[in-house]
Amino acid sequence: MVLLFPVKTYKGEKHMPNGFYTREEIKRKLRKLKKVEVKIRFGNSGFSENGLSENIKNVKLVWDEFFDLNEVYKGHSKYSLAELSAMGKDALKDVISEFFFSVYYTYYKENGIINTCLYDPDILKQFGLPYDADMDAIKKRFRELAKKYHPDTGGDSTKFIELMENYKKLIK
Repeated sequence: MVLLFPVKTYKGEKHMPNGFYTREEIKRKLRKLKKVEVKIRFGNSGFSENGLSENIKNVKLVWDEFFDLNEVYKGHSKYSLAELSAMGKDALKDVISEFFFSVYYTYYKENGIINTCLYDPDILKQFGLPYDADMDAIKKRFRELAKKYHPDTGGDSTKFIELMENYKKLIK
């Protein structure tokens, strides 16, 4: 039997069956994540009495790249509200982990404290790897892609050059 309506929990909050959250709950949680990102990256200087300070409103946030809270998805972010509301708890936790990884990666990059264990999540995505891939996974995937795109094996030389440049960025 499948329930198609929200179920009351012990706190009076409405959750969908199988651990899904309602759209309003997701919006609230995501707005809190935006504030957390500002706190991480800019400290207390990112806030004013009325919310976010004017200086922060012109800054490109990781949050804006990840989430779109509009009812109609505009295609400029990684996850739409409809996508997020269809996810289960574990999938949402994975999205939030990926978000925080990107926030801290940006913070470390801005402050010049990149650790050798952190790799650019955008390049990892191009390689088809998860955001938390290690060097062994990167090397293995690079070898696979190098065989695929190498001009000697009939691959695309422009993609091979791009692959080489991205790999050099990851290993430096």
